[in-house]
Amino acid sequence: MAKKRGKKEPLWARLSLISGALLLLASGGTLVGGNLLLNHYSNQITREGGLGDAGAGATIDGPINLLLVGIDERVGDEAMGARSDSIIIAHVPATHDAVYLMSIPRDTRVQIPPSPATKYPGGTDKLNAAFQFGYQNGGGRDKGLELLAGTVSRLSGGMKFNGAAIVNFDGFRGLVEALGGVHMCVDEKVTSIHVGRNTKTGEVGKTMPYNFNSDGIPTSLKPNMEPKVYEVGCRDFLPWEALDYVRQRDKLASGDGDYGRQRHQQQFIKAMVKKATSAGVITNPIKVKEMLGSVGDAVTFYNHGIHLADWIFTLKAIDPDKMVTLRTNNGTYKSEIINGQSFESLDQTALDLLKALRDDTVAQFVAAHPELIANDAATPTSTPSNPGR
Repeated sequence: MAKKRGKKEPLWARLSLISGALLLLASGGTLVGGNLLLNHYSNQITREGGLGDAGAGATIDGPINLLLVGIDERVGDEAMGARSDSIIIAHVPATHDAVYLMSIPRDTRVQIPPSPATKYPGGTDKLNAAFQFGYQNGGGRDKGLELLAGTVSRLSGGMKFNGAAIVNFDGFRGLVEALGGVHMCVDEKVTSIHVGRNTKTGEVGKTMPYNFNSDGIPTSLKPNMEPKVYEVGCRDFLPWEALDYVRQRDKLASGDGDYGRQRHQQQFIKAMVKKATSAGVITNPIKVKEMLGSVGDAVTFYNHGIHLADWIFTLKAIDPDKMVTLRTNNGTYKSEIINGQSFESLDQTALDLLKALRDDTVAQFVAAHPELIANDAATPTSTPSNPGR
């Protein structure tokens, strides 16, 4: 039954969209203006703390690293905890004229440092468990983010973060609707397991099209149901279509699962920023106000002691076309089974890419490894095997 799947669904992104949200605010805030409006929304969005020893100095004059996190949080059920389902590093070089986005697979096997505040002794686990171990025993989002940031910092050989964000899927829906949808290019046929059409009644989205097994994996189609299918090609997506499309990982034509979903999420970030900074949006005060109002529901931004106005001023010149999305492990699974559990590992190129982000040498690194760039309509270079859940 789909109910169990619904509770476990990674909610894709909660999307780690703060890079887009910040650029969105940059376009909107400078036009609609005024410190009163900016301060009003700043109070709704920003939060102190959350980075611990992984935090950089309180400056964004040089290169910038942002940790972008989407979480699966069971509100009112602390015993279930919370895990980070989407983990993206957004790197802005010291020139402040581009953004590089790198996703780290949530199942990556890592060393997680201790969290004395939440009584976690440290150990080896999947990357997305770090947030949960920091979240437990009253740590909440702040300690969850802090432990995840420390884990990613250790994985990268000492990367420091200038800020971070946690994104909420349900709140983010209003932001997409305020934009009126986005234009995207589908790079592989994607079949939705969440949205279908009843062939008898014609109703769309009332019933999930598939049956699910006990692990939440889709099996057979339900009677009289046909799934929503996104065919290869470029088109305008309605808000609900865009959100559904980037949520999918189970029935991707290339079988690239989480890697395909990561790529589509990154493409969606670019599409969002492009739409948010388009003339038809930023010159419409009503749309800008709707977007700004939605950001507070969608994003909690850990500003690391730097006022939101300074973030906006620093990032406002970035051209959405200069957002470079990168393939981790070149978009292919690197799975290993240890003690009966499936983990992902990072290949040497991915580890070197992390260090290039850390050292602000990513432009040179990508120039030497152009295959890592995930173009908006790129097709995966190979078809990976499915590593299991």
